[in-house]
Amino acid sequence: MATSRKTLLNSLMKHKKRLDEQPMRVQFALDPNRFKRYSASASDLLLDYSKNRIDEPTMAALFDLARAVDLEGHRKAMWAGKHINVTEDRAVMHMALRYQGDKPVKIDGRDVMPDVRAVLAAMKSFTGQVRDGSIRGSTGEAFTDIVNIGIGGSDLGPVMATLALAPYTRADLRLHYVSNVDGAHLHDTLKGLDPKRTMFIIASKTFTTDETMTNASSARGWIASALGEAAVTDHFAALSTNLAACDAFGIKSDRIFGFWDWVGGRYSVWSAIGLPVALAVGFDNFEAFLKGAYDMDQHFLKTKLERNLPVIMGLLGVWYRNAWGFATHAVLPYDQRLSRFPAYLQQQDMESNGKSVDLEGKPLAIDSGPVIWGEPGTNGQHAFYQLIHQGTSVIPADFLIAANPHEQMAPHHEKLVANVFAQSEALMLGKSKEEVVAELTAQGLDKAAIKALTPHKMFPGNRPSNTLIYPKLTPEMLGSLVALYEHKVFVQGTVWNVNSYDQWGVELGKQLAKALLPKVLGTAANEGNDASTKGLLAHYHKLRGMAE
Repeated sequence: MATSRKTLLNSLMKHKKRLDEQPMRVQFALDPNRFKRYSASASDLLLDYSKNRIDEPTMAALFDLARAVDLEGHRKAMWAGKHINVTEDRAVMHMALRYQGDKPVKIDGRDVMPDVRAVLAAMKSFTGQVRDGSIRGSTGEAFTDIVNIGIGGSDLGPVMATLALAPYTRADLRLHYVSNVDGAHLHDTLKGLDPKRTMFIIASKTFTTDETMTNASSARGWIASALGEAAVTDHFAALSTNLAACDAFGIKSDRIFGFWDWVGGRYSVWSAIGLPVALAVGFDNFEAFLKGAYDMDQHFLKTKLERNLPVIMGLLGVWYRNAWGFATHAVLPYDQRLSRFPAYLQQQDMESNGKSVDLEGKPLAIDSGPVIWGEPGTNGQHAFYQLIHQGTSVIPADFLIAANPHEQMAPHHEKLVANVFAQSEALMLGKSKEEVVAELTAQGLDKAAIKALTPHKMFPGNRPSNTLIYPKLTPEMLGSLVALYEHKVFVQGTVWNVNSYDQWGVELGKQLAKALLPKVLGTAANEGNDASTKGLLAHYHKLRGMAE
């Protein structure tokens, strides 16, 4: 690329300088059409991005940046099956998992859709038989509890989606998720479950992931101890490609569901990894989830950049990260059932774009991915919103809200909506010194009290946010929301020129943990590590009553 990304991003600074002198409150006062100018839709999903530090020249510059880095060409390359995951020499084709069209989708010259549809058909058959009681446990009891054992993408996506779609689940078929190798997670999940009515799903592509296989082994022991070794085959299924290891574990071949190396873990909820979601909500609803993602894919692939929701959100994130230096981004769903959505997006975004070298392996001269965090509203308003409103760091935020709740419990939802609209308005407007003084004067305070209180009650305002509003949190809408953020990550990774689809940063800790385990167990000498690690090991052994 003739012009470096650093130069392109630095060119945004003139826009920052101009907007530093014109807060959003003034922009709204001058332009009654600002909402119309800075909102866009994808089907039933509306994005209001008017409460951002932007004007028309700024947005034009951001779209020019997208074209300068050939975002459209990179987008085309991804959908064409090019190996854009260069460090692992793989295509990135999670969009194929939810593709609804009838054209071939090729990777390395081979149409992958027959394989995708075959796995979906097997999932549908299995899901139907478990849910109607045709598939039962070893004693003939129908399953009432299903425990998914996975970690990372094999856990975060399914657990997020299952919780989000709780209105579509059945009371007599409960889904549980175990990810942490901490024995407390498995122990507390199994406590109160009946082995005769419990099925386990082991989610590990290689069937070697240490945390997952440790939990799987303990779960296997729990079933074998209660029901006998022969019962294992009736109580386990696997999401894996390692058929030999699954067979050795005792899992029947028709209960093994595979996926492919062009499916990254954090993009895998659309694949066999989504089996627990399908079991929880039924396959028809799982198909609607896929359909919603497909609709967003089509919007992303075909819509002009200036009206393209993932492009707009991605470029705004670049604007704040690189021009303004804002290091974090909050995702604030006003929906209790989306309580795991921010955690899901943490992996999707931070594992994707948390990189310090570019695609050529050279150190980045610019900042890459921000810290993603958040919790549901309104709980957060009584916790960390203080920092968002009056802290020294500016934190851009996304607010999410459905117009229609699943529950008919007025006035709960009306109060929820009032709060989310108020928060974005408050972040934009703030409260000036003059407004605070007028408010305190109206309350009858004397001049000394007003002078003392005024600095504490002022809000700087001019703090940016997006609002995403949609009719209802249905399976289809959830699919669209997840795909929206997937494509946002792609946009930002393209601008920053990083590989958004590898995750070497997780490897070092795993390697060191494997080497340390014998020392933790006391079967190897406590030597060869740094002084801190040696000291911690020695103190651990002392606390456990183990002789050094």
